[in-house]
Amino acid sequence: GAELAVLAAQGIHDPEFMPFARPWTDQDSPQLERSAMQYYWRTRADCTPQHWDIPLAAIYQGQLVGTTSLLADDFPQLRQFETGSWLGRAFQGRGIGKAMRHASLHLGFAGLGATLATTAAFHDNAASLGVTRSLGYTEVATLRKLRRTESSDSVAFHMPVAHWVEHLRSDDVRVHGLDAVLDLLGLETTF
Repeated sequence: GAELAVLAAQGIHDPEFMPFARPWTDQDSPQLERSAMQYYWRTRADCTPQHWDIPLAAIYQGQLVGTTSLLADDFPQLRQFETGSWLGRAFQGRGIGKAMRHASLHLGFAGLGATLATTAAFHDNAASLGVTRSLGYTEVATLRKLRRTESSDSVAFHMPVAHWVEHLRSDDVRVHGLDAVLDLLGLETTF
């Protein structure tokens, strides 16, 4: 968590553009790092079968580059999860974000037995929307959200497991160590 907080403070996006519904990156250092750590601690403490937010460190060529998260409410019954991520500015534009999303989808579908993945991004977040569309998500809605102090359109997408199996599943992606957390997520076995 501490290394992710430091990476976030080094920059995720142009300060003039806010890609997040909650503008957590608007904070100055060291408050940004402190808030990031509090968020990571809170996700661990608040993890239950009814709600979980699992931020995972993304490592590329041995270097921490960002984080990808899986979030769900009532996952044991609904079998759906949402993805979210951020990538340090120094690592953007290399295809790493797409690989991170691909890994998140594999974990959710193959590892946890999900049947539906969702994601959303503001209408002008070209990088996130590009990754989402390149993986074949279906656009399902446009929602109004507050961004900083103004309303903005957020585009919501979903991907059913059948699309992932047919177009994206890869035999070279492996999930390790999942059995240790299944009970915490309200699951009995891997799929």
